[in-house]
Amino acid sequence: MDMLWTLVILVIASALFVSGKVRSDLVAISALSLLLILGIIDTQEALSGFSNSVVIMMIGLFVVGGAIFQTGLAKIVSGKLLKLAGTNETILLLTVMLSASFIGAFVSNTGTVAVMLPIVVSLAATARVQQAKLLMPLAFASSLGGMLTLIGTPPNMVISETLEKAGYEPLKFFSFTPTGLICLVAGTILITLFSKWLLKDNELGGDKGREQRSLYELAKQYSLGNNLYRLQISEHSPMLNKTLKELSIAAEYNVHIHEVRRRQSNKNPFFKTINTEFAGPDTQVHVNDVIYVTGDYEHILRFSDVHKLTLLAEDAVEREGTDRLENLASSQIGIAEVLIPSNSKHINQLVKHSGFREKYRVNILGIQRKGKYLLHELKEEKIKAGDALLIQGEWKHISTLALEYEDVVVVGQPADVASNIPLSHKAPIAALIMVLMIIAMIINVVPAVVCVIVAAILMVVTGCLPNMESAYKTVNWESIVLIGAMIPMSTAIEKTGAAALISEGLVNSIGGYGPLALLAGIYFATSFMTLFISNTACAVLFSPIALAAALSMDVSPIPYLFAVAIGASLCFAVPFSTPPNALVMTAGKYKFMDYVKVGLPVQVLLGVVMVIALPLIFPL
Repeated sequence: MDMLWTLVILVIASALFVSGKVRSDLVAISALSLLLILGIIDTQEALSGFSNSVVIMMIGLFVVGGAIFQTGLAKIVSGKLLKLAGTNETILLLTVMLSASFIGAFVSNTGTVAVMLPIVVSLAATARVQQAKLLMPLAFASSLGGMLTLIGTPPNMVISETLEKAGYEPLKFFSFTPTGLICLVAGTILITLFSKWLLKDNELGGDKGREQRSLYELAKQYSLGNNLYRLQISEHSPMLNKTLKELSIAAEYNVHIHEVRRRQSNKNPFFKTINTEFAGPDTQVHVNDVIYVTGDYEHILRFSDVHKLTLLAEDAVEREGTDRLENLASSQIGIAEVLIPSNSKHINQLVKHSGFREKYRVNILGIQRKGKYLLHELKEEKIKAGDALLIQGEWKHISTLALEYEDVVVVGQPADVASNIPLSHKAPIAALIMVLMIIAMIINVVPAVVCVIVAAILMVVTGCLPNMESAYKTVNWESIVLIGAMIPMSTAIEKTGAAALISEGLVNSIGGYGPLALLAGIYFATSFMTLFISNTACAVLFSPIALAAALSMDVSPIPYLFAVAIGASLCFAVPFSTPPNALVMTAGKYKFMDYVKVGLPVQVLLGVVMVIALPLIFPL
């Protein structure tokens, strides 16, 4: 009776997944609750999914991926890939898939996708390609790469152990490479074709245009890049040890200082090396400080000559990866646009008398009025109703200004924008942590889950993520709940005997049609069962069955066990079958049927290719 209830719950859950009318995590947790209520699994088994190493590793990988994105490392790497691939969608797709396959040969497919997901999202945005067209192929390619080496995926190690216990030579590290290459070539071709045909722009959850423009777009709209200069303080400058209020620079030179950037001690490389300070009346500058100023070029030169400052070239940067417009914002200081409503007390006030700097501690960089942009002599301009002011200041002060509903209206959400400012100076640290994590996973000194958790902790401790709150926000909890709740379903299928009944029935019914038919039966039976249970559990279940069936027919068991490993690993037809599929589901805004439309034909056709290829590599 338990077997019947388990299959009924599985069918209903699958139907709800397909319909897409109920959230996938809600369906999964409801199915788990029913299994527990009906006594099919006990409490410990029901909660085992959420303590499973794969789920814990997924959480850690989300944090690592978030840090890669937050530090701008994703943008740097995606820029390199973009230079390599150009903006052609097909070449981009192939570049992403081959990169994922290569990494997936040495690192778990879950780790591969988590590392590459933020890179691919950034790549898609830069190339103006819908990210949904790249993320599903990314997940599939990571599984294809896992077939290239012994450590690429757990089923490979399962069949090696099965052969060794049966008295055969254990498989070597590259024993899987010939079959893996066939998988990779055939799979890449099939995935490219089907994803281009079936993932249409109008059928996917599109990347919606944001109501709030990016900082880059905002600065570019006001042409600030053409008006922004950087000056370095020399040891002979008369500005040293004086406050900006004492210097009266704006009144005397018509030049406005917006921020000061100062190198800090390099004693501890794990903490930021450049400090950004908002330029207020009491700000003092030190030797080698870099000040960011706006004004006409001739005014900048006069100011620079009098105060013995060095005008930095446009390509001279404090650190790699900065951009002239991006210099206007950092994790501490940003820019925003505010609107002046008709009842504002600031109407008809001169900018220099408006009190924006004194009361709100922000500078006015520009004014947009009836489609025109005012950037010079702002202190003598009168503020008018309907004006849009571009301001700069510390993010906390901009957020405070957002509460002033009566006099100004801040466009967008400053707090959200501030949390997304790349911590570019931390990119080398994030890269080092990521590389060390991958190396540790390859050499297998400690379990992969330990490598990931340590890497996630280091990302927070070293400041690659600003704080723990930011780390929690990087986790896609819908995917975590989906996988954690579906793992006990596989336990129920095995526990009630449903898995054994289905697998043995399929193999026994086709064994009489010859070795090739048996090979096809084992492959597709494994491929079918991996839709519902984990690939590792599927390999453990089918390996002894395949071994026994091959020996009973007096044929080599090697191709049959390879069929088990490949069939268990290459599951593309459902989002919850493998962690990589679940990882990209929310980011790509995929529905259940997107996986069926693209993944099912790829899975079936790849199976046909492998059934033909396996006897050619390993004679029956």
